[in-house]
Amino acid sequence: MRIFGALLLIATLVPTLPRLQAQAPGENSTGSPTVIIQDGGGDQVLQSIYIPPIPNAPFTAIVHTQWIRSMIGGGTYTVVNERQVARDRAGRIYEERWLLVPKDGKWISQMNVIQVADPAAHTLLNCFLLQMPHRCVVQQYDDSPTANYRPSLMQTGALPNGDGFLTHEDLGFQTIAGIDTQGIRDTVTYNRGVIGNDRTYNKVREFWFAPSLEINLRSEVTSPDFGKQIFNLTDVGTADPDPKLFEIPGGFKVVDRRTPAAPNQ
Repeated sequence: MRIFGALLLIATLVPTLPRLQAQAPGENSTGSPTVIIQDGGGDQVLQSIYIPPIPNAPFTAIVHTQWIRSMIGGGTYTVVNERQVARDRAGRIYEERWLLVPKDGKWISQMNVIQVADPAAHTLLNCFLLQMPHRCVVQQYDDSPTANYRPSLMQTGALPNGDGFLTHEDLGFQTIAGIDTQGIRDTVTYNRGVIGNDRTYNKVREFWFAPSLEINLRSEVTSPDFGKQIFNLTDVGTADPDPKLFEIPGGFKVVDRRTPAAPNQ
């Protein structure tokens, strides 16, 4: 169960753009407060790479993320960030979360969350840097350090119920950052009308998996609904990371959100 993977969504929100207002907030002629409202819109989040809590496979790396989406009428817009990740010999995982910002734009990315997963203690620590007062929230972490973490290898063939077709491609082997990887590309083609689509819908997932680390060193996912997401790992080292990475930052209050165990009957 990828609890940690699901929780990663909280930390990669695109900065909110300024709202245009017809008039400044304040009071109207009746003396009542004026509240500016708008319909529509939505928050979008990005699922980044998954790092399993396996022991005896330490590494450090920088994750470079690009999220490219299409604009109505043509063209694209891209948001990016870079962040440090690490795993020690005990299987503990350290991840920084930085805000996604427009590529080559005026926005400056900020680190907003530090996450530490400890499989032995079954804890996931989320330390929020941009909130005041600073706090670290402890949640339950259940990903297993003894599981065999391998990508799902699909087989070429028709989808159930005549919904479309899946094409599986073996891309061979490649050395990335001095580490052997295996490349896979899976293309799922949905027929028109299967998922509300008025034309053929293709979703492509390509990744280069490093068996020695059980992570993808390069991953690219393309889909009409969320565009293209690219993740590249650079500066990959296989030495044990600095133990200080896994400590609670100084001055942070710890809040335990785990469900207490039920008392014995």
